[in-house]
Order: sequence, then C-alpha cells, then structure tokens
Amino acid sequence: MTGLFITLEGPEGAGKSTNRDYLAERLRSEGIEVVLTREPGGTPLAERIREVLLAPGEEQMNPDTELLLVFAARAQHLAEVIRPALARGAVVICDRFTDSTYAYQGGGRGLSLERIATLETFVQGNLRPDLTLVFDLPVEVGLARASARGRLDRFELEGQAFFDAVRTAFLKRAAAEPARYYLLDAAQPLAQVQHAIDALLPTLLERARG
Repeated sequence: MTGLFITLEGPEGAGKSTNRDYLAERLRSEGIEVVLTREPGGTPLAERIREVLLAPGEEQMNPDTELLLVFAARAQHLAEVIRPALARGAVVICDRFTDSTYAYQGGGRGLSLERIATLETFVQGNLRPDLTLVFDLPVEVGLARASARGRLDRFELEGQAFFDAVRTAFLKRAAAEPARYYLLDAAQPLAQVQHAIDALLPTLLERARG
C-alpha cells in the first residue's frame, strides 16, 4: 500500500504551519491517518541539523555546506519518517521539502540547479511529492509577518533581493508543473485560504483512500 505525500511550500510568513495543521485536522476527521512533519527536521537528528542551519552565528556558512546539510537532514527524515509512513498508507503532510531547496539554495543562494537535482536523485531516488501547495504572497508582507513572530532565524535575516529570488523560484516551479502544484494566494485572510484548501478535500480523500 502506498500513501499520499503532500508538501507545503512558500516564503517566510506565508502561513504554511497553520494551514498544515488545518489540512491535517480535516483529513483526520474523515478517518485518514495523517503524519505531520517538517523540513529541515522531522527526526531528532534532523532537528539538530535544523538548529545548525537556522541559528545565526559569527561564522558565515558556505552555501555548499548549507546545501549538503539540508540534504543530510532530508536523508534521515526520509528513512525514519516519510518512507515508513507512506509504506503503511498514511498521508504525509510536510512543511517544506525539496522545492524549498530549489528556491532558497538555488534561487536565493544562486547554486546550480543541476547540482541540486543530482543530490535530489541521490537522496530521494524517484520519490517526489504527489501534491505541493504553494502559499504565495508579496515578499514585504511575508517578512512583516515573520518579524512580528519575534526573533528572526538565519534565513529570515536575509534581504529583499534574496526573498524576491526565492519567490520567483517557487512560482517558476509551480508554473512548470501545474499537475503537481496548487498555488494559493496567502495574502488573503486565513478563512479564504482555508476555503481554497477545503475545495481540494474531495480529491485528496479519494486519492488517500485509493
């Protein structure tokens, strides 16, 4: 039996975590097993790598180091959480996955997309999300929301140009593969965003039940 792999993507302050929890609750209310997780992270080891990636520090992290750490955490996450859950038929909902690597390390850092694709294949094999929800909003809105949450992490401290490139990368990927991506306007009030998610539920339930 194979489960359903759903990822949530988007820039800072887009509301991914809130809507991840909302979608999970809607599916669980229909009797579906849901595994909620996030990247980087998802296992104790991967969460320690997350701390290294997000914590500001005096030593500037080399972009290649950042990329390799992201995929190191992902390899552990896949082995310990994602693949076992999918194998038993669960729905896995993950806050960020490899699209964020293409957007942040590819778009934002300017690293080679071919290098990212090589690591993607090495770590994931042929595993890709079944559905990716992209929560899009203007960069300045997202950064204002992130700032309102409190202390900023190492990525959130980046400037406007970095996040413009990140947003562009997400939108390019969504446009290139419309069958997998579902674009939501995250600048709307939360109730409207969740109404759009509700519209997906019949299809998701059908696919989750096989």
